[in-house]
Amino acid sequence: MGSYRMCVCFTRKFKVTEAAPPPDVKDAFNRYAEGGPHMTAEQLHRFLVDVQGQGFATKGDAEGIVQQLLQKRHHMAKFRRHALTLDDFHHYLFSADLNPPIGDQVHHDMTAPLSDYFIYTGHNSYLTGNQLSSDCSDVPIIKALKRGVRVVELDIWPNSTKDDVHVLHGRTLTTPVELIKCLKSIKEHAFSASPYPVVITLEDHLTPDLQAKVAQMVTQTFGKMLFCPDSECLKELPTPEKLKYRIIISTKPPKEYLEAESNKRKMNNSHNVKESDDDVWGKEPAELTVDQEDDKTDSDASENNQDNEETDACEPEVRLSRAPAYKHLIALHAGKPKGGLKEALKVEPDKVRRLSLSEQALEKATMSHGTDVVRFTQKNILRIYPKGTRFNSSNYKPLIGWMHGAQMVAFNMQGYGRYLWLMHGMFRSNGGCGYVKKPDFLMNVNPNGSVFNPKADLPVKKTLKVKVYMGDGWHLDFKQTYFDLYSPPDFYTRVGIAGVPADEIMKKTKKKEDDWTPVWDEEFAFPLRVPELALLRVEVHEYDMSEKDDFAGQTCLPVSELKPGIRAVPLFNRKGEKFNSVRLLMRFEFI
Repeated sequence: MGSYRMCVCFTRKFKVTEAAPPPDVKDAFNRYAEGGPHMTAEQLHRFLVDVQGQGFATKGDAEGIVQQLLQKRHHMAKFRRHALTLDDFHHYLFSADLNPPIGDQVHHDMTAPLSDYFIYTGHNSYLTGNQLSSDCSDVPIIKALKRGVRVVELDIWPNSTKDDVHVLHGRTLTTPVELIKCLKSIKEHAFSASPYPVVITLEDHLTPDLQAKVAQMVTQTFGKMLFCPDSECLKELPTPEKLKYRIIISTKPPKEYLEAESNKRKMNNSHNVKESDDDVWGKEPAELTVDQEDDKTDSDASENNQDNEETDACEPEVRLSRAPAYKHLIALHAGKPKGGLKEALKVEPDKVRRLSLSEQALEKATMSHGTDVVRFTQKNILRIYPKGTRFNSSNYKPLIGWMHGAQMVAFNMQGYGRYLWLMHGMFRSNGGCGYVKKPDFLMNVNPNGSVFNPKADLPVKKTLKVKVYMGDGWHLDFKQTYFDLYSPPDFYTRVGIAGVPADEIMKKTKKKEDDWTPVWDEEFAFPLRVPELALLRVEVHEYDMSEKDDFAGQTCLPVSELKPGIRAVPLFNRKGEKFNSVRLLMRFEFI
C-alpha cells in the first residue's frame, strides 16, 4: 500500500506546470497594449524605449522581434496578425537569446595603451588539473583561448636529453608536453574568440642554446603575427587596436636569467644545502616580514627566475653568442630592479615593463604602498599570480588586483569555484573580447599629483535595484530526481555584489517549495560606491533539510554592462558552462 501511495505522490508532484507571467509583465503588457489583447510592433517599440532603456531601438527592430517571435512560437511564415499576445510578450522577455542582460559587442575605446586595460589572464595555462601531478597539455590552452583568455603562461624547461624544450610545472610530477605543440595550438586558436592580441608569458629555465631553439620555433610558428618592437625597450605600450591578430612574447631578457641562475648556483654551493619545500613554494605570508617578502625567492617555483631580477632589464649588456635572436622576440620585458618593493614600483619615464607579484606580495604591497601600486599600473603592467601553496589549482579574490589597477590577474582556469565565476563575470564585459578598459579613476592623476586610493571612504555613486521574478528550465536540463527523489525542488536565489569591500554583500530570496518553475517576485537594493568595478553575483540553490543545499546554477555580470529593464538571465554550471535552458527573469534599475 505504501509503495502504491508513493507512486501516486510521485506522478502528481512531478508534473511541471508553466508559470504565469509575473504581475510586472502583465502590467507592462496592459499598459503598452493599451488594454487590448495584442501588442503591436509600435507598442512594443515604446516599451523598449521607456522600460528597457533602449533609446536607440527603431520601429524596424520592434517589427523584427515580432516577426521572429511569431515565426518561432507559431511556426507560420505569414501571419494574420502582426502583434503579440501576453504569452508571446512573456516568452520574448524570458528569452536569453532575444532579451539578454548584457550586450555582446566590443564597445570600449580600444586605442589606449595596453596598460589601460584589464586583460584576461591564465596561470600555468598548460595544466589539466592540480599543480603537482596533473598532465601538461595544449588542451587547456585551447579551451582558455576559446573562452577569450588573452594571456597564456608557459613554463619552459630542457627535456631530459637537453636537446629540446618541454612545457611543465618545474620541480613537480607533472607530465610534460612539447613546446612546439603548445605554440602550434596557440597559433591555431589564438583569435577564435577575439581579434585582440595574445600575450605569451614565458617562464624560462633554459640554456642559451635552447633559448636560440625557442627563438627559431617561435619565429617559424608565428611569422608575421609576432609583434617585435623596433627599439630594445618600449617607452609606451601599443594599443589593442594596433595589435589585433598579433602575438606578444613577454619574459625576462636572457642576461638577467643567466645572472640570476649564476647567483643562485653560487649561493647553493656556498651553503651546500638542498632546496627545502619552503624554498620552492615560499613561506606563508604570516611568517614573513615585509623585507623578506620583497627579496625572497618567490613561492611559485616557476617564478624564481622571473621576478627576482638583479639588474635593470634594459641596461647595455654583453651580447651572448645566441641570445640576441631570443632577446629580440621579447616585446614586453619582465623585470624587477634591485631593492625592495618601493623600488620595484618605481615608474620610469623612458620605458615600460611587467612586474609579477604573488597574491600575498600584492596584499602586502597594497597595505603599505597602495597608491604606488595604482600609479605603477597607469603605465606599466602588473601581473598577479596565485600563491604556490594552491596545489589544488584554487584561486584567490581578483578584486584586490583590479582595485589597484593590476592588468593581469592570473587565474587557474581549471580551478572552478566562486572566484573563477567572478573572473568569468568581469570578462563578459566589452563583448567578451578579453580586454576591459580600466575605469578612468584608476588612470587619472589629480591636480595635486595624487591617484585613486582604494582605502578612501567613498560616497555612494548609484544604487542598483534588482528584482528576481522567477526561474525556469531546470526540468529540461536536470533529471526529475536530481534534486529530490520524491518531490519537486525547493529553489531559492542568492543575489549580491562583488566589488570594493564597502560594496560587497549577499542577500537571498525565500525558498519556493515544490516548484520546478519558482516565482519569487522579490526586490533588492544595492548601494554602490564603485559601480565601475562591481559585479552582480547570482546563484540558485535547492534547499535540502538534511544535507548541504544543492547547487542549481550561477552567473556573474558586470554591473557597468547591465541593461536596464526586464531581462532574461541565463545561468551556468560550476565550471562556467552555460545551461541549455536554465534562466531567471529579473529586472534591473539604476537610481
